[in-house]
Amino acid sequence: MYDVIVVGAGPAGLTASIYTSRRGLKTLMVTKNLGGETINIEHIENYPGFKRIEGFKLIQAMEEQVKSFGVEIVYDEVVKIVPKGKTFIVKTTEQKYEGKAIILAFGKTPRSLNVSGESKFVGKGISYCATCDAPFFKDKIVATVGGGNAALDAAILLSQIAKKIYIIHRRDEFRGFESFVDELKKKKNVEFVLNSVIVEFHGDKILKSVTLEDVNTKKEKELGIDGVFVEVGSEVKTDFIKDLVKLEDTHIMINNNCETNHPGIFAAGDVTNTLFKQIVVAAGEGAKAGLNAYNYLHGVKGEITGDWKKMNK
Repeated sequence: MYDVIVVGAGPAGLTASIYTSRRGLKTLMVTKNLGGETINIEHIENYPGFKRIEGFKLIQAMEEQVKSFGVEIVYDEVVKIVPKGKTFIVKTTEQKYEGKAIILAFGKTPRSLNVSGESKFVGKGISYCATCDAPFFKDKIVATVGGGNAALDAAILLSQIAKKIYIIHRRDEFRGFESFVDELKKKKNVEFVLNSVIVEFHGDKILKSVTLEDVNTKKEKELGIDGVFVEVGSEVKTDFIKDLVKLEDTHIMINNNCETNHPGIFAAGDVTNTLFKQIVVAAGEGAKAGLNAYNYLHGVKGEITGDWKKMNK
């Protein structure tokens, strides 16, 4: 029997585990892999305390901290969570575990293009987060892929950093805000490549070029490029809990205390309806989820405590 079972081991899950274990709760972390998408980020420059750090090293430091507090880590996939009275049965592909509280922190998965060479250059020219990686492409030639607001917003950001930006979109119209499109049309370093898709990535140790295909004529051409930002959405795989907690467009709905609509189940990070999908936000929410799980298990309702409460008496 565990006090808390954390599903996922990205920044949110790792931070939640730090807080629950430090509060003396017996904590189990179940995850398919360590670090989530963070581990694939080559350099991070917007996480407090580090001017620049590799995603792998940041996660490694978090892992060491988690293990030092006695958190158990099981590498497996959760396929179902079943309420059992005041506890929960967490079923994985291999085992069953029982816990008094659950923290869902398994993040989201960026949609890939699923074309030749893509997996080879992830973190070596291919990025799925312009906010995270745009600064590394200063004065470089880059491209964004996608036609929604995320792709257009990424292009606007990159237009202020990169030397040249290609906006690659499979259609001749965008789904994003017209104001974004109008702004990009005014940029001298932006070129629209419409009715086109990337069919292959090329390079040696890093990305050097891509092969584009015209969706109408099927003609191909090669485009020299230093970086590609894939912004075609992401997947939050919550089918296994859709009958357990309230969802909105596959994201888990939470309140300010990281509580779901199901008592005893908390959620944090990219898997939730939180607006900003950033590492520091996920870590902060993980802390909130961990502390509120502790309060739940001890029958304490969320209250302002400590010096802040004293100051307002």
